[in-house]
Amino acid sequence: MAEDSIAVVDLDRCQPDRCNYECMNFCPPNRTGKECIVPREDRYEENEPYEGGPKQVSISEEICLGETCGICVEKCPFDAIEIINLPQELDEEPAHRYGENAFSLYGLPAPQDGRVTGILGPNGIGKTTAVRILAGEIEPNLGRYADPPDFEEVLDEYRGTELQNYLEALRDDEVTVARKPQYVDKIPDTFSGNTRQLIEGVDERGVADDLVERLNIAPVIDQDIDTLSGGELQRVALAATLVRDADFYFLDEITPYLDIGQRVEAARLIRELAEDGDRSMLVVEHDLAILDLLADTLHVAYGRPGAFGVVTTPKSTKNGINEYLKGYLENENMRIRQQAIQFEEHAPRTTARGDVLVEYPAMRKSYGEGEFSLEVDAGEIRTNEVLGIVGPNGIGKSTFAKLLTGRLEADEGEVDVDLDISYKPQYVEIDQPMRVDAFLSSITDDFGSSYWTTEIAQPLQLERIMEQNLTDLSGGERQRVAIAACLSKEADLYLLDEPSAHLDVEQRVLATRAIRRYTENHGATAMVIDHDIYMIDLLADRLQVFDGVSAEYGHAGQPVGMRAGMNQFLANLDVTFRRDQRTGRPRINKPGSQLDREQKKAGEYYYAPNTDEE
Repeated sequence: MAEDSIAVVDLDRCQPDRCNYECMNFCPPNRTGKECIVPREDRYEENEPYEGGPKQVSISEEICLGETCGICVEKCPFDAIEIINLPQELDEEPAHRYGENAFSLYGLPAPQDGRVTGILGPNGIGKTTAVRILAGEIEPNLGRYADPPDFEEVLDEYRGTELQNYLEALRDDEVTVARKPQYVDKIPDTFSGNTRQLIEGVDERGVADDLVERLNIAPVIDQDIDTLSGGELQRVALAATLVRDADFYFLDEITPYLDIGQRVEAARLIRELAEDGDRSMLVVEHDLAILDLLADTLHVAYGRPGAFGVVTTPKSTKNGINEYLKGYLENENMRIRQQAIQFEEHAPRTTARGDVLVEYPAMRKSYGEGEFSLEVDAGEIRTNEVLGIVGPNGIGKSTFAKLLTGRLEADEGEVDVDLDISYKPQYVEIDQPMRVDAFLSSITDDFGSSYWTTEIAQPLQLERIMEQNLTDLSGGERQRVAIAACLSKEADLYLLDEPSAHLDVEQRVLATRAIRRYTENHGATAMVIDHDIYMIDLLADRLQVFDGVSAEYGHAGQPVGMRAGMNQFLANLDVTFRRDQRTGRPRINKPGSQLDREQKKAGEYYYAPNTDEE
């Protein structure tokens, strides 16, 4: 194989008990007597002893003809094989490779004292691998998985780079690490106790009280961890990380389940800590507005998810985000995507004028004396519209959804909604022991049809996970399956609660288009609850704004037009947005900046004239 090619075998997909070794039988080198594709244990019998049953395969990268052949890729019935020509510009050895025909990572991010370093890239591209290396959990093998180098050789490889000092400190055990996990909903599986015990138990800096106040955790400070909502768990996880006294903080996705105000406050806390004591902060984030506000420098990660990833040298945050969206990295002379991610610039849509699908009365729901209560103004949902629902966390948005679906009964105001409603809940709990394709085919008769494949499966990138078990899916994969399941049902109303959670930038854009196109093509009606401003802007025809006091009481106003709704929502949060001149993407104005003051004075918190100046 050419030096710039690799072979990857996904062992979770390779199922020799269900095939006839088509990859081996049709491989041109194999047919000439060479051993290019062979049973895996034949090559590594000593290290991976054969334990019975059909054997998975391994591919010799020295013999393989490369991507120009690709016969094994086409013949594998389970899409388990990838033969990839690496970018010609990539002339370095990998920082780490997990094994033969396994994932390779090229390049590492460079933490900097007193600064926030961001990483932007799709899921499955090696961001977590990079962090585990920097945290000392994995020793980089420079691609030599069969004969790993010692750490001195690793240091020689990075001598003269920004990573040298950091790796030397890592070698000498002079680096302490604090990490916030990506999937906060897993915290109750590893910790039993209440919020106070978790935060105070790791408070090495003596700042627990301050963070509890700023992150508004006080209302749940004595609640058991397993009773907290996703937004509460996210803030608790962030507090439990930032109270640690560490040299290097790794924060994996700080925004899922947080509202805009909470996201901005989290960003401020991280920046303050970075500037206090020259601490290094590394943040992986898919909310571009928050990443833009938060990071000093940015590494772009690209490649082929699950096969290889490349981490670029640091860029300015603005240029890094814009190049990533454009799909072309200028310094690297590298095209990482065929099409740019477009942030459509449009004036607020006029209010939808469709027929009324359902009218709901003024309602009230209380969870008990002194506990949370919600008041809902009477309103209507129209046919062939997408109604966006926005507001702070703990304000009753999910409660309103459950009232409409009949999962909750109102205390006042009878909800007489005779509709078929397809509901995607906020927290996706898929624990059925079945495969994705079997699960989705049980929901719709259209499964596998050309229309279903084009309109749902392809935009949601489901092809490569169809044969995986639901219980083995990542958070982002579960989210995409849940969206597909919601849209696959015949319904009068499609209600999706936080469909953007755990999706990367590209997946969010594709999911947004899939939801919008489905409603338009079917004349369907949808309600979307989300905190991603761009997703709501692109999807919604009208907005319903929730306000009140988190965890105490909430108020749901009538649905209104997009301009009025956005201005009301962002005014409540005291946050203004502008649009980037080059890409049109939403960017948060720095609080107190000239543009922030001007927009607030004009009452235009979001739909301001195009400008990139502050």
